[in-house]
Amino acid sequence: MKVLVTGGAGFIGSHLVERLIENGHDVICLDDLSTGKESFLNNVMNHPKFTFMNGSGLDRSLLNELIENCEVVFHLAAVLGVKNTVENPLKVIEGNIDVTRNILELAFPRKVKVIFSSTSEVYGKNHMLPFCEESNRVLGPTTTHRWCYATAKALDEHMCFAYAEKGLPVTVLRYFNTYGPRATSTQYGGVVPKFIRAALKGEPITVYGDGKQTRCFTFVDDTVKGTLLSMDAKCNNEAFNIGSNQLISINELAEKVKELTHSNSPIVHIPYDLAYGTGYEDTLNRTPDLTKSKKILKYEHTVLLDEGLKTTIEWFKRELQMGEQN
Repeated sequence: MKVLVTGGAGFIGSHLVERLIENGHDVICLDDLSTGKESFLNNVMNHPKFTFMNGSGLDRSLLNELIENCEVVFHLAAVLGVKNTVENPLKVIEGNIDVTRNILELAFPRKVKVIFSSTSEVYGKNHMLPFCEESNRVLGPTTTHRWCYATAKALDEHMCFAYAEKGLPVTVLRYFNTYGPRATSTQYGGVVPKFIRAALKGEPITVYGDGKQTRCFTFVDDTVKGTLLSMDAKCNNEAFNIGSNQLISINELAEKVKELTHSNSPIVHIPYDLAYGTGYEDTLNRTPDLTKSKKILKYEHTVLLDEGLKTTIEWFKRELQMGEQN
């Protein structure tokens, strides 16, 4: 099968590209390298079944040419990160909505299946846990930029399901806190790499707020596994949570990273206001209900948090060593 992966040079995208090629698919990667890296694709760059295109989903002509020759589009390209939502909300809104609209419009005439990577952020600050796919969305006021990413992704989902009603095969995946090798973001959404980098460099491990907020972290291999399972037609026109049930507080995560890295770094807390400005809001707890994913996708997460963190730490050690040598 010939597939297009937008954002394929990014953290999750590059892992997905590798797995798709391993499974025998012909893969085109579209990435503008604004956050992705060509080096993430070193394992496949010269593979006969792989094609890399340096470009943007905002380029409709290029996108049309690529989609015309594909059977499935994995749409992972996104403008993300809490820092972006606070400092550049227009970039987040336009960068997410415009590209998704282009993909859906161009895929529709050919009925090319679109697998859209959404986020657990769409559930907002709903306190009714765990989040199932039909849970209510509870967001803060529009005057708080923090919620623009969740809003943009939710609108993307609305567009996906609107096209699904018109006959386009679509699957929406809501990722829950994916981490692993190549997760280089140092913004709050990338709390695992942020902690690991600090611990390995002997710098303070900085926790925002009181650290009592909880998350379920998902190793990238499990995220990719759930993404691949969504290619099946039985998943069309549905949304699925892709995550784990390994609940941990941010304080506990900081302690665990410090222990696994054998670091002497102090763990320090700073208020949200100092990190993101006055009025910032965070979601206190985020846990997925995986019942639907298990039933329909047959999805099971298998990588335990300690195991995934050790693998991620080893990757960061190699990256830091290479940086010191260059």
